[in-house]
Amino acid sequence: MSSETPHDGDLLVRIGAIVFLVGAVATLATVAPLFLGADPLPSAAYFVCMLMGAGFLIAGAGVLRSIAAQRRQARESVTAPSVSAR
Repeated sequence: MSSETPHDGDLLVRIGAIVFLVGAVATLATVAPLFLGADPLPSAAYFVCMLMGAGFLIAGAGVLRSIAAQRRQARESVTAPSVSAR
């Protein structure tokens, strides 16, 4: 287990990666019969292939959310009032 604390967007990136991998496996499964000379899979299998794009978009949204959180944190650290010793 990692000792890092989870950041904003990490969960979206992980979910996006899993969805992308499911779509990639479906793509391999639908293309293989075409090269092997077997009967093609039903249309539903081709629709599952679209999960690759959906997973990519989900992961991209997670990255953008992480960027926004880091920018917000940097902005707050710059504008935070400094304690001056008198």
